[in-house]
Amino acid sequence: MVRRSRPGNIRIGAKAPPFERQPTAEQLLRWTVVSGDDNPVHGDCAFAVSMGLPGVIVPGQLLLAFLGQMVVEWLGDWGWLTKLTVSYKGMNLLGERLICCGVVKEALGERITLEVWVENLRSEKTVVGMAVVTAFS
Repeated sequence: MVRRSRPGNIRIGAKAPPFERQPTAEQLLRWTVVSGDDNPVHGDCAFAVSMGLPGVIVPGQLLLAFLGQMVVEWLGDWGWLTKLTVSYKGMNLLGERLICCGVVKEALGERITLEVWVENLRSEKTVVGMAVVTAFS
């Protein structure tokens, strides 16, 4: 692994670049197969609607994976993602454009804590959480 220099902008308030995703039906199908989450609300629109939902719902664990990918890409090769925790605050629908965001809340030595979230185009935060990064010395 080639180490890059640690970015100089790692201070409170620094933002990770926005990470956009727009989940497709194929992606949800692959996710449900790999994860074992066979809940039909993640792939069957008629079933989802019969359950009172507006349509096919993106699995929460896939949204967690998107946030993890955002942090890891932001980190590059200068650190490790050591902890990622989230709370689910709303639903995201199949095909909805999603933006994963992060901002540094604490930087103590090698430990950096980010507030992370997924928002939709209405600026509603549907997933919120914290990521902890351990930077290389």
